[in-house]
Amino acid sequence: MSSPMKEAAEIQTASTLCVTASRASMEPPFRNGLDDRSREKKVGRWVLGIAGFYCISMFLVPFLMPTGSVPELSGRANMFDYANEDSWGNQDHYEGGEIGHKQSEHGGSFAWSELNPYYALIYAFGDLNCHQKYDRSWTINDNQMPVCARDVGIFLGLAFGGWLFSRRGLNRWTIRDSFLTLFPDSTIDRLYINDRRMTAMLGIGLLFCLPVILDGGIQAITAYESTNPVRILTGLPFGFIIGWYFSASLSSRPDRFDLDASLVKLPAGAHLTTGDTMSDESE
Repeated sequence: MSSPMKEAAEIQTASTLCVTASRASMEPPFRNGLDDRSREKKVGRWVLGIAGFYCISMFLVPFLMPTGSVPELSGRANMFDYANEDSWGNQDHYEGGEIGHKQSEHGGSFAWSELNPYYALIYAFGDLNCHQKYDRSWTINDNQMPVCARDVGIFLGLAFGGWLFSRRGLNRWTIRDSFLTLFPDSTIDRLYINDRRMTAMLGIGLLFCLPVILDGGIQAITAYESTNPVRILTGLPFGFIIGWYFSASLSSRPDRFDLDASLVKLPAGAHLTTGDTMSDESE
């Protein structure tokens, strides 16, 4: 066989072996030492389903509501501001303040408790979790969406984090080890050799949170004003890391290993040990 043909054959063989190895790592027995990953699939799909349901609903509900039903809103995060006609958001506040405005000058009052149960659920959830500032939110059918642009990005990222974990995530007893299963074992061997997996998990979390921290933080302390496209782009990685971590935490079940840490397979030949003073450690 000529040299070029031989090289091409070797490349093709290597590529085939990589694909085969990748597929084999997601077939029982899995690389965590178990023959079943039904819980990981279920947890990831639940995160995807709940976040995805709200993602779709935040666009669908204002579209289905009568045109102009939802005025310009401006409330407080983690508070119910538009539950009924007498709620805080429907009162007239200082127009130039950080929160609230003169609701009578922004389309009149709004009360999600007067909507049908489905619409009320979507706007109540947005009311509780988002400030709903009209200048940071989009409108559909002349109705303001139930959450701001950043929260749209967060929920999209949350759904994607759940989906990816349902496809690749594995239970490895501890949250940090389950969290890292989204990476191929060969790429994180060094983390286990040097026992840096907790540092890695925290570092990845900080990295994914950094865009929203910087964009929101700079906006809060300077004259800088973000834009809605930037808000959604910074919200995406923040939501993704939440979905990733939440899925890993719910999937980390020592009882699936019969509480025997020696049964957990880890990269680089590392293993978990349990003791009186430590729940686990890598050796």
